[in-house]
Amino acid sequence: MARIAGVNLPKEKRIEVGLTAIHGIGRSLSTRILQETGVDKDKKVEALSNDEITKLRDAISKLQTEGDLKRKVAMDLKRLQEIGSYRGFRHKKGMPARGQRTRYNARTRKGKKKTVANKKIATK
Repeated sequence: MARIAGVNLPKEKRIEVGLTAIHGIGRSLSTRILQETGVDKDKKVEALSNDEITKLRDAISKLQTEGDLKRKVAMDLKRLQEIGSYRGFRHKKGMPARGQRTRYNARTRKGKKKTVANKKIATK
């Protein structure tokens, strides 16, 4: 079992996809790391040798991943909220912060629809 950056990589997947289990590493960065280290991207995680795992660990240790990255993102959001910026305000309210429409969309952020009833007309 390969354990890199405090994460157990899924052993049945190819290493190119397996590295994406680490927070902060996507497909393109995974491919770039494998090219730099000279590890075959089509190899399964369970088929990696100890040398290859060590090379990958060294390459990934230079990057900001997992806890450090999560902490940095949280601090950036906290800073935006403290200075009172529009983006910080939107994050605090749980609304889209990048200019998306909210009239009809943003249901995953706004929650379930709340129907407002019409006014009833009094009969004479």
